[in-house]
Parts: sequence; C-alpha cells; structure tokens
Amino acid sequence: MPSVNIIRGARVGSTPERPAERYQLAPRRAVTYWCRNGHATQIRMASDADVPALWDCPRCGLPAGRDADNPPGRARPEPYKTHLAYVKERRSDAEGEAILAEALAALRRRRGRD
Repeated sequence: MPSVNIIRGARVGSTPERPAERYQLAPRRAVTYWCRNGHATQIRMASDADVPALWDCPRCGLPAGRDADNPPGRARPEPYKTHLAYVKERRSDAEGEAILAEALAALRRRRGRD
C-alpha cells in the first residue's frame, strides 16, 4: 500500500465552505400539507411567499391540502382531446361545412374535375 497523503473529498485548490457570518437566511415558515392517504408533508417557504392551496404528496403523488381533517380527493385528469375536438370548439357546424366545401372545390380544380 503506497504511503500517499490524500484528503478524501477535497481537491487541490478547493475553497472552504462559506462561513455563516457572510450570509443570512431569509425568514421562513413551515407549512404542512396532508393527503388522502394520511401522509403529512412539511414544506419550508419564505415567510412573505404566497402559500399554495394544494401540494403534490411526494410519497403517493396525490394532491395534499392544508386541512388535516378534510384533505382533497383525487384530482380528475382532463380527458385527452383530439385535434378535431379543439377545432369543433372554435368552429360551428355551418362553418365546418363551408370550409370542407371550399377545400373539396380546390381539390377538384387541381385534379381537373371541375
């Protein structure tokens, strides 16, 4: 075994950790959230920050609320919408028929069937 003087976890030229007198932590407060499964999650936030009503539980992923006696239920995921569903939200049936007729007329002109 070679006799080498190595300090583990340090590298040559590394700087020491910043001393505590050079900085001061912002005032914080602990906010506790509870999920439906009974998990309590404590988050430290800045005292002047707005506290969100819901927080995702890191253990089970369910939404967690501030009230331990009445935690929020499962969030209902919004169903997947197709492109056609978004188009139908923007257009009426009459507008859709007019656009379809216009596209078919242009296609027939290109193919020489007009």
